[in-house]
Amino acid sequence: MSAVLRQLAAAVRVLVVMTVLLGFGYPLLVTGIAQLTMPHRADGSLVSVDGRVIGSSLLGQAYSGQQWFQGRPSASDYSGSASGGTNLAIDDPREVAAVNELRQRLLRDNPDAVGPVPADALTASASGLDPDISPAYAYWQVPRIARLRGVPRAEVTALVTASVRPRTLGFIGEPRVDVLDLNLRLAALRG
Repeated sequence: MSAVLRQLAAAVRVLVVMTVLLGFGYPLLVTGIAQLTMPHRADGSLVSVDGRVIGSSLLGQAYSGQQWFQGRPSASDYSGSASGGTNLAIDDPREVAAVNELRQRLLRDNPDAVGPVPADALTASASGLDPDISPAYAYWQVPRIARLRGVPRAEVTALVTASVRPRTLGFIGEPRVDVLDLNLRLAALRG
């Protein structure tokens, strides 16, 4: 019986030591290294304007007003605490209805847009919090932005072109446009 108790005591000691090391020590060490080597990223890649945090370059958000570039739809209303997609199949009647309704609203709000509505304008991402849109969706919104802001289309198009980020490492993912960054550039255009 005493051998069993010794083994149990040893197991409890190992559990406590490993919990302290891996549950507290390791996360604190990694957080400390991140704070020292890349504090902006360790704090959530927050974006500030005039000392006020307006968003994160890692998370999509809603933009009120048609004079701003709009991001991808969000199944979670851009709530980081409830991120996720709709989990509906592409042929689910509810998904088809939602996409058709969104397409009609986008066409109504963007009467001067050229070409079909880009796919990323109609569907939420898996997280529902994508900060990026396709260059096609950004360019598709240019006529509306230019008209509402009274800015030549060429200037707005140039902002989009300057905001396009290439594939990561040249081959991972697709070219993309960070909507928050693009809207900040747009605000500075005619501040």
